[in-house]
Order: sequence, then C-alpha cells, then structure tokens
Amino acid sequence: MSNNTPSGKAPNTEKGKNILIIVLIILVIVSGVKLYMDHQDKNKKSEEIIILSEENNDLNLRLDSMTYQLTLRIDEIETLGGDVDSLKQIRDQLIEERTTDRKRSATEIASLNRKIDGYSTLLREKDSEILALREQNQELYSENKQLKSTQAEIEEEVAQLNIKQQQLTEKVTKAERLRAENIVVAAVNSRGREREDNFRNRQLDKLKISFDLTENDLTPAGTKDIFVQVIAPNNQVIFDIARGSGTFDLEGKEEFFTAKQDILYNNSSQKLTYYYEKGSDYAPGTYKVRIFADGFQIGNREFEVR
Repeated sequence: MSNNTPSGKAPNTEKGKNILIIVLIILVIVSGVKLYMDHQDKNKKSEEIIILSEENNDLNLRLDSMTYQLTLRIDEIETLGGDVDSLKQIRDQLIEERTTDRKRSATEIASLNRKIDGYSTLLREKDSEILALREQNQELYSENKQLKSTQAEIEEEVAQLNIKQQQLTEKVTKAERLRAENIVVAAVNSRGREREDNFRNRQLDKLKISFDLTENDLTPAGTKDIFVQVIAPNNQVIFDIARGSGTFDLEGKEEFFTAKQDILYNNSSQKLTYYYEKGSDYAPGTYKVRIFADGFQIGNREFEVR
C-alpha cells in the first residue's frame, strides 16, 4: 500500500493546478472585459459632454440672437406707439437664462430650443404688426398734416378777421375822438394886451391858449379831462406843480402836463381857454403846444418867443 500513495496524489495535484489556471484565466478575461467596458463608457460620457457643450454654446448663440431680434422689434413698436410689455417680458427671461452660470442638461437645452423656435413664430407675427402700425401711423400723419393745414387756414382767416376788427375799432375810435381846432396861442402882458404866435419875453406875462372842441355825436358824453403840454425848445415839458401842473397816462406811460381843465362834454362844440403864468422868462426859440383828451392827442400848434 505504501507503494501506491505517491502515484495517487500526482493526478490530483495536477488537476488542482489546471483549475487554478482556468480560474485565473477567467478572472483575467473578466477584468479585461470590465476594463474595456469602462473605457467604452468613459469615451461615451466624454462624447456626451462634448456634444452637450457644443449644444449649450449653440443655444447661447440662439439666445443672444433672439434677444437682439426682440430688442429691434421692441424699439420699433415703441416708436410706432404699440404695446411691447409681453415682448419685454420674454426678452428679460432670455437675458436671465443667458446670464445663468450653470450647466444645462440635454432636456433643458431641448426645451429652450423649442421655446426659441416658438419665439421665431412670434417675431414673424410682430413683423406683421409693425407693418400694420406703420400704415396706421402714415394714415395718422396724413390726417394730422391735413388738420394742421386746415388749422393754419382757419388761423389765417381768424388773423385776417382780427386785423379787420382792429382796423374797424381804430376807425371807430378815431371817429369818437375829440378834435381841438382853431388853436390860438397868445402872450398877455401885465396890462392885458395880447399878441399872437410870435412875441418877445417882455410881452409875455401870461401864456394864453384857446381852442374849440368840435361837435362829435360819436364821442361818449360826460366828464372829460383836457390836458395841455407846452414844450420848450429843449423838448422839455414846462412843468410846475405849484401852478397846477401834474402827470397823466398816455398809452401806458406817464406824461407831464402843463395845465388841465375838467369839462362836461355834451357832444356840442365848446371853447376852452387856458392861462399859464410861468413866473420866469421863456428861453428864445420855437415852442410846441399839444392838447390831449381820452388818451389821444387831439390838436397841436407852435409859437415863437424872441
């Protein structure tokens, strides 16, 4: 029996080695397959990442382009007076999406691309709206131009009527004015003797101015202030408050008067006489007498002092 034992163990040992080799070979094959599969999966994921990155870049370009196109439509529609609230809301959403710092999934990219496709349809609709707004604005411009032309014609007619009315008013006002006629300027000496028009200082104790207020039925009757200015050769009004001089309003300006009378005018002719005692010598030269009533000059005359 001791001679059969070694020969019986040898086949078992050899068989165990074979099994171990087979197991090792299987493990190597499995590991190789796993490494290959992992490599393939890694390559696939790398390709997907590259594709997503490219799709994301393309999407960003589409977002930028759509934002720009929306801005163009918004500006023009606003200029034409249309409503742009919805377009601004869409543009703001696109700008927010564009500035978001995150990686988009394939699903998100596909969803955004579908939205942009829909916005392209919206742009075409807005282009049609812009054309309609342009036509409306052109019609409004033509109507407004016509209205302005009509308004200009009306304003011209009104201006002409105002001119005619003003001319008529001036004619009526002129017709209503009092007139001073037969104006006589005389020097009265201390003995009461009078000299008219040209006289010497020694003959001039008092200055006498007389004239007729003409009859005028168009002039409103009532109390009238009749002012007289005596203007010296130096173009200054002879003026002395102590002797009854003062001021009056003439076309919105304050003027001095030499003498004044208050009368009751009853539309009939009246004769008025003024006496003015200067109290000093008159400078030689030409003097002017101007007579005013109701804010108008109604007569004038000149005289010489030698």
